[in-house]
Amino acid sequence: MNSELILAAALSFVIGGVIAYFFSLGKVKNLTSEKEKEAKQIVKKAKDRASEIKKSAKFDAKEIIAEERAALEKEYSKRSQSILDQEKNIAKKELSIDQKTENLDRKMANADEKAKKYEEQAKATDNERQKYLAKQNEISEKLVHVAGMSKEEAKAELISAIEEEAKLDAAKMIARVEEDAKEESEKRAKRVLSIALQRFAGEYVAEQTVTSVELPGDEIKGRLIGREGRNIRAFEQICGVDLIIDDTPGMVVISSFNVVRKEIAKMTIEKLIHDGRIHPAKIEEFHDKSKHEMEMRLRELGEKAQMEIGLHGLHPEILKMLGALNYRTSYMQNQYQHSLEVGFLCGAMAAELGLNVKQAKRAGLLHDIGKAIDASAEGSHAVVGADFIKKYGEAPDIVHAVRAHHEDVKPETILAHLVMAADALSGARPGVRKFLKESYVSRVTDIENIANSFDGVMKSYAISAGREIRVLVENSKITDDQTVVLSRDIAKKIEEEMSYPGTIKVSVIRETRAVGIAK
Repeated sequence: MNSELILAAALSFVIGGVIAYFFSLGKVKNLTSEKEKEAKQIVKKAKDRASEIKKSAKFDAKEIIAEERAALEKEYSKRSQSILDQEKNIAKKELSIDQKTENLDRKMANADEKAKKYEEQAKATDNERQKYLAKQNEISEKLVHVAGMSKEEAKAELISAIEEEAKLDAAKMIARVEEDAKEESEKRAKRVLSIALQRFAGEYVAEQTVTSVELPGDEIKGRLIGREGRNIRAFEQICGVDLIIDDTPGMVVISSFNVVRKEIAKMTIEKLIHDGRIHPAKIEEFHDKSKHEMEMRLRELGEKAQMEIGLHGLHPEILKMLGALNYRTSYMQNQYQHSLEVGFLCGAMAAELGLNVKQAKRAGLLHDIGKAIDASAEGSHAVVGADFIKKYGEAPDIVHAVRAHHEDVKPETILAHLVMAADALSGARPGVRKFLKESYVSRVTDIENIANSFDGVMKSYAISAGREIRVLVENSKITDDQTVVLSRDIAKKIEEEMSYPGTIKVSVIRETRAVGIAK
């Protein structure tokens, strides 16, 4: 029983071992199969990746090749275009050379033709001369035969006739010379008389164009001059006047034909003396302040004129120009007083005629306002003044009266005729006008205008009674070498366009300024 149990147990153990073996053998086969599948998948993935890399490499290679090809084509196109341009230029040059050659050939041909013509003309002239000489000899022989005189006798007769004719011409010339001398002597006599009659006016010119400033001490003169004349040069350039320091002790003289400019310079030098610090920067600063103060003074004068004549509502710019008339003269008649007088006369005549008195006074007061406007404005003072007041809102009737008071346009209203009559009355009274200063100011203004007409000129100042002009130029447009040429050109134009006594010195000034700001 026990042995059977043992045998059965052994048998079951063997059978279990066999079964376990076969089971493990199947498991190994299954594991091997899975590994093979994984290996195949890895190989497949590797092949797929290699294929992708190969495709990507081919695509990148195509792109690189395309880029290189495009760059080469672009470079080829540029070089081809450059070659074409060069060929065109060469063709143009060849064409130009051919044309020049043709022109030269034509000119040479024309020159040859002209030379031939000249030779033919010379031959013809010689032939004509020979014919003329032969004809002359023939006529001389005939004259001798007809007149019964020898050749020498005919010559003597001819010389006698020529002498008589020459004497007659000489007598006529002497009479003409005597007549011209008489006219010239009359002109000179009138000139001497006019100078004698107007000698007192010359003193008035000096009074109006020169002003003086008292100095607290002579040591201030050295400071005004500055080191190597730096301050006085800066003052004259900034203010546009002539500063005379050495003539009178304890005094400095300011000279300028422009009275407003002269007054601003006087105010500037008074401020410099009071402040005590004199250098170019201070000169420029005080000049700007004095210019502003002068504008305020002109405004006050304009308001005073408006109040005196009984008007209101004039524009501030018009008031300022009215005040500027106080520093303007016409044949030595103060234009500020003249404008007030014309305004009163217009008002009086308008009252007699039953017209608008205030409108007449307004037109009379404003009729010469164009004389206060800068000389750079083009046109007569009547036209310039009319455009100016029209710009600032004056009525059309007043604008027309101002424009027409010297018949620049035909007067079409009673108001325009009133202004013309009042202007003539104010200016034509005996002794109201003189002529010396007017011609002087006109001459000096013309000198400045000629200098300002050149390109690169910033501003110019005529000084020393018009005997010198200082021209300031832009250093960016005019070089140092060009200043010499410019001074000669200005002097030449002044000689051609003006008549003046003595000489005029033209000084062209070019300077460079550097400004630094310390903070």
